[in-house]
Amino acid sequence: MAGSDADGKGLARRGGASRRPAASSVRVGEAATGRPEPLSTAEAVAEGAELPAWMRLYFYGMHGITLDVLLSSSRRFARSRDLRMLGFSSPYRCLLHLLTHFALEKVYLQQRRGPSAFVFNFLLYPLAHVGLQTLADQALLLSLSDGLDDAVAPGALDLALQYMLALYQSQVFLKRFLRLRYRRQLPQRLGAPLAPPGTRTAAAVGGRRRRLRGPRGTEGAPNKGLPDLLRFLFYGMHGFLDEIFFTFFFNLLGQGNGAASGHTSLWSFFIYGSCSFVVEKLYFHLYYSRGWSTWKRVPIYVIIIYLWELSWGLGLRTCGACSWDYSHYPLNFMGLITLMYLPGWVFLSVYQDLLSNVLWRVQCIPIV
Repeated sequence: MAGSDADGKGLARRGGASRRPAASSVRVGEAATGRPEPLSTAEAVAEGAELPAWMRLYFYGMHGITLDVLLSSSRRFARSRDLRMLGFSSPYRCLLHLLTHFALEKVYLQQRRGPSAFVFNFLLYPLAHVGLQTLADQALLLSLSDGLDDAVAPGALDLALQYMLALYQSQVFLKRFLRLRYRRQLPQRLGAPLAPPGTRTAAAVGGRRRRLRGPRGTEGAPNKGLPDLLRFLFYGMHGFLDEIFFTFFFNLLGQGNGAASGHTSLWSFFIYGSCSFVVEKLYFHLYYSRGWSTWKRVPIYVIIIYLWELSWGLGLRTCGACSWDYSHYPLNFMGLITLMYLPGWVFLSVYQDLLSNVLWRVQCIPIV
């Protein structure tokens, strides 16, 4: 939930940056005589492939925006002690992040060819990271400025920060991210054909409709995929992505002020992460166990989103940390929610179901 009343450096009033509900699962065809038996973790991993390039780029752009928001929010809070915890990034920076992350991935994969692990991890990779990020930042600055006069050489603190980010990138992020695997189709044992998402499954004899179930008996929910904590982190980071893009284009097109960045709040991470996680569990139950169609689920999603936004807004407002205000919009309640964005929530609910169908096929290989 980006701030609509951020301090006056070209920050436009915000019209409710999108918080998208996230629901994670994929509809699976079920044979009339039984459902596929789930594979073990080892067998499922063996059938998985590395994440497709488009998916890695998607994650890289989202991860880069998250770093932008964390750094800019921390710097701003250190100066102003503003509890709204506003952070900034832009689609331009998202594009640069996904390209630089992708290039650094290729560098990281050359680790075994280095003279030693220590030299590679603490010298060669950090040098490549700092050099590439500095070049990308300068290129973005020049593209958004009037000329070379606006170019600023990075200071010692900036270089030290980039070095620390390089260590995080190689020793934490890439080491774990590149262990993710993607199942291109749901593994199965009984030879039952897979029905594409949205396809109706076989009905029982006598005209009775069989209740839809996924690969696990408990509430029909999938039994593979990312651990809950990683799913929460994904949804929180995706919230940053949503808001940065929404506020950027809202400021650029709606206000016409030529804004070069979008804005969000650190609180949005927890709002998006928690709401999307709850909606995901609801999706598993309604879709797999009860067989509800999209248009029966979406109204429930939207009600939960509005209640979540209202409750978080009330809590944050009491301590001066609420970063959005819809009081200048019609059909608002207490300035915290507005029906003006109902069509947007419906669209994002449908999109999130599609995103979830892909996301839950991702699984993590443990580091041993």
